[in-house]
This record gives sequence, C-alpha cells and structure tokens, in this order.
Amino acid sequence: MSATECPLVFFSFVSLGDGGVEEHRRYNEWHQLDHRPENLALPGIAWGDRWSRPAACREVSTAEPGQADTDYVAMYWFRSPVEESVREWEQLGADSFQWGRGPMIPGVRRTVLAFFRPVKGYAAASALVSPGVIPYRPNRGLHLTMTRFAEPYGADAHEHHQWEDRVAIPGLLELDGVAGAWTFALDHHQNNGLGLRSSEAADPSGALRIRLLYLDDDPVRTTGRIRERLADNALHNAPGECVVDTPLNTIIPWQDW
Repeated sequence: MSATECPLVFFSFVSLGDGGVEEHRRYNEWHQLDHRPENLALPGIAWGDRWSRPAACREVSTAEPGQADTDYVAMYWFRSPVEESVREWEQLGADSFQWGRGPMIPGVRRTVLAFFRPVKGYAAASALVSPGVIPYRPNRGLHLTMTRFAEPYGADAHEHHQWEDRVAIPGLLELDGVAGAWTFALDHHQNNGLGLRSSEAADPSGALRIRLLYLDDDPVRTTGRIRERLADNALHNAPGECVVDTPLNTIIPWQDW
C-alpha cells in the first residue's frame, strides 16, 4: 500500500536518560525483535520504522529541554479503516502487557506519544520512486523537525506551510543525500491509559508540525547542507517554535546495539 493511502501515523519519542550500554541493548532488543515485528504483522499497519539519536546527532541538533534527551524515534503508518486499525494496535499493546512482554521498561521515558495526519509526501528526482514509496525505501536516516504553532490555524502558520511546500522542500530535494520528504500535522495525543507518557500533553489539533527528510547520505553530514539551504530560503519572520531539529540514524540490528 502506498503511504499516500494511509490516513494516520503515530510517533513515539523515547529517552533512556542515563541508561548505559546494557539498558540500550535491552530496549533495542525488545523493540526491534519483539515489539516492532508484532506491530508490522497487524493487518492495519502499513509500515513502521525507528531511528536513533546518538551523541553525534545531538551535537548538531537543537531541542527544547523536554526533547533534548530523546534517544529514539519510532513511527507507524495506519491503513483504513483507521479506527479499527488503531483499536487493534492498541489492543496489541494491552495484550503484550498480559503476556509479560509489554512496553513498561524501567528507565524508559516517552516524551511524545501522538497521532499525526500525513499532509504531503515528496520524492527527489534522484530517488526514482513515487512519494508514496519513500517511507518503504531503505534510508541511512532522517532529518526531523518538529515545530509548535501557538495559533495552528492562523495566518502565520498558513504562511509557514505554504513556504515549506513551495520553497523549502523543493529546495531540499535538490540536495545530495535527500531522497524524499513527508510532512505531518498533529491530530491528537494518545490516551495515556497505560501510563507510558512521561509528561502531560495538551497541544490542540494542528499545533505540532513534523517534517521528515529521508536521507541517502550520512545524516550528520547531510544536516550541514540542509541548514545552509534552509538559511538561503528562510522566511523573513519564521513563525512557530522549534521543538526539535535533529538528524537521526537508521538502526542496524545487533550492530548498533
């Protein structure tokens, strides 16, 4: 299924705080060998992936305090009918708790657990594939930007979205190492029934906007080119507040644990 046919995605931002090598290994082993495969097997999940934010990525990133310690980002794409797909997916989370394989892992903080609406996908000419295929295409990592808008349906937010679609992203797709992009708007934060989220979340619909750039080159190295191009094409008065702007690495099982 093309990603353009998926009406909803889910993002999870995770921090292990002061966790050491063993804590990261245990978390990655659970997520990549247990949690993610179970999710991908659900009929309502079109795709899911995850990335890491090691020290080299943090050094070239900016983030508000609540996201400064983010170690991992995961996302899932939901098929229609989306209500049924989400219900089955959340039931799997509850079932895994009963199996003793749930997400309640000591030391793990989840600072974002939220559903977003896909806005638009883009593919660079060099990628050859369509925008709907970009999420399935292997990548070396992402460049992720999340912005908060005080007035999500105000004139300033509209100007930003127009600039991003017509100026920023077309310019970024010209860069070596950028294969494609997707944008997303917050639909709602996940119900915290399992007590997984580490902080309260009250952003209204549309208040958070995520831009993902899918990368074919080293994410840290490509970040420099991304920042230069955005500076060249910047809005005069950029609206919104940067929540996090960071490169992320694709995780290779076992090797990156």
